[in-house]
Amino acid sequence: MDFPIVELMDREACTAWLTRHFHPNGLKCPHCQASLDQSILFRQTKRSGLDVRRCKACQGIYNLYSRTAFEGRRFTPEQTILFLREVVQGKPTAKLSRELSISRTTGLTVRHLLQANAEQEQATEPLSDLEVETDEMFQNAGEKRRLARRSAGSTSKKGQ
Repeated sequence: MDFPIVELMDREACTAWLTRHFHPNGLKCPHCQASLDQSILFRQTKRSGLDVRRCKACQGIYNLYSRTAFEGRRFTPEQTILFLREVVQGKPTAKLSRELSISRTTGLTVRHLLQANAEQEQATEPLSDLEVETDEMFQNAGEKRRLARRSAGSTSKKGQ
């Protein structure tokens, strides 16, 4: 998935991108599925600047992050985009948290939620391809290292 950084650093562009990807069928009330035009702007969050909506049908309150891994978090839309981008690219959580000014615990919790969501969406049936390509990045993963040499003073069972 590509993340066009230049386009996404604008608040409105970030919000539009997140809406398109988090809510492909449009932002709706998570409680009763009423459409966005059946809600009113309730308030705007102080830290993240998200619009909080109140549903006219069920009086439920929701925002852009409702029913996502970012629900209840104080990420700005820009931080959310950058967080997703860096997680996909494999950046360590500690470094990512420092760069985005979020707590490491929050970063780790959200990363685990994203990974759990990705695991749920993973296909269970085998690939139809007869050929498979691999990446050399982990070619030695799982191999045991050579045994350490014994020191000259230690006895071996062969000599006994």
